[in-house]
Amino acid sequence: MIYSTATVPVNPAGEAPLTRDQAWAGLVLKARDARQFLPPGLCTRCDVVYDGADHIVREATIGGAELREIIAFEPGHKVSFFQATGPREGVIVNELFEDEAGALQLRFYCYTGLRGKAPGGPEEQAEQAWMDSDKGYKTALLSTLKRTRELVAQGAL
Repeated sequence: MIYSTATVPVNPAGEAPLTRDQAWAGLVLKARDARQFLPPGLCTRCDVVYDGADHIVREATIGGAELREIIAFEPGHKVSFFQATGPREGVIVNELFEDEAGALQLRFYCYTGLRGKAPGGPEEQAEQAWMDSDKGYKTALLSTLKRTRELVAQGAL
């Protein structure tokens, strides 16, 4: 089993500030179409195939892998990506919260395993190392906030 987490400030010094509502709107848009929000070329297809009151189902190609995710929303707070098909099984979460000083933060965390691979084996160890690196999911958090700022600046959010 893989557990990984990364947290970034929503409003670091030198960046145009985002409100919680704007950051939340960016997370919802990312859930609906990750192509705009992930690092360039990482997501090449993203289609919502079911749209419910508190969750959606999307099919996507991310990092060359075909996957289906059930995405649950806790409005203003948390988006949970349940891995229904694809190389991983488990859940990936994006969460907005205020730290002890009241500053808005965006956290990624996941509990996943690799389908068809030995638990704790070399493939999972490599996946864990990648997720924990600055090239892992932290880049998705940063690119999501960057794209959200662009949409706010364009008046689209």
